Amino acid sequence: MPKATPLHYLRATLFYAGFYPVTILYSAFCLLVGWALPFRPRFKLFTVLNYFYMIWLRICCGVRFEVSGLENLPRSGAYVVVANHQSEWETLYFQTLVRPQSVVLKQELLKLPFFGWALAMLQPIALDRSQRRGALKQLLSQGRDRLSQQVPVLIFPQGTRVKVGEMGRFNKGGAMLAVDSQVPVVPIVHNAGLYWPGKSFVKFPGVVQVRIGAPLATVERSVDDVHRESVAWIEQEMREIGA
Repeated sequence: MPKATPLHYLRATLFYAGFYPVTILYSAFCLLVGWALPFRPRFKLFTVLNYFYMIWLRICCGVRFEVSGLENLPRSGAYVVVANHQSEWETLYFQTLVRPQSVVLKQELLKLPFFGWALAMLQPIALDRSQRRGALKQLLSQGRDRLSQQVPVLIFPQGTRVKVGEMGRFNKGGAMLAVDSQVPVVPIVHNAGLYWPGKSFVKFPGVVQVRIGAPLATVERSVDDVHRESVAWIEQEMREIGA
């Protein structure tokens, strides 16, 4: 990880000087009009903001991204995305990649003023992580509902942000949901933590590598088999891109 310099702090300050006011204003607008829209048009409207984030991040901090394996992402239908979690970056970018989606997240995020309130209108699966057994039932119940509506579900099986160079523990929730609903699992890896470290104010210029794996079949397969295959692919690709 490079050492932060005064220039890095200056560029990050410029980024947030645009990030917060635009987030508040656009979220307020979405809260006013979003209730009148069906889910899919609402998702498209709300996530226009995420394209701004990516452009603004590149302008201010020099953080770009490259995606390989885009042909592996299903163009339609239900599937479960499992991805590593290192940064705030992927939570913003993935809403431009998987459209629409229902993201699995911690319940506390929905309490954030403006951003969290707007996020709550995008049908996330907001889990109370203090209730482990109840959280799994909620994931399967609400996830099954989203998938039945042909809305992909995005889950970060590590459960929380993990530092670059560490794997953490991958839970089986994504594999369980996919096997339960008989839909494919699409694994994705990235190394965003190199350029936007988790909970870091400073961003470092560079190119985030995003790799999308081939969909993994779940029909007539066990949860353990699907989980092992997805985790093996994720861990191998993370090592290759230095995540």
